[in-house]
Amino acid sequence: MLSEVSIAGVYLAPIVVEGLLGLLIFLACRFVLGRLGLIHRLWHPALFEVALFVSIVSLLVLLR
Repeated sequence: MLSEVSIAGVYLAPIVVEGLLGLLIFLACRFVLGRLGLIHRLWHPALFEVALFVSIVSLLVLLR
């Protein structure tokens, strides 16, 4: 069952925590893809980044 997360007395929805964790994973993936030069070979890099972020957060929600 999903429940709120308390951080310093402030209750946060679980999606906020999963979104922040997903952001960290996304930034790591973006850094690796940028260093490999793969991000510049895409037709629409911004669209790919949004899809990657949504996919990561969705996987975190499903695995919780």
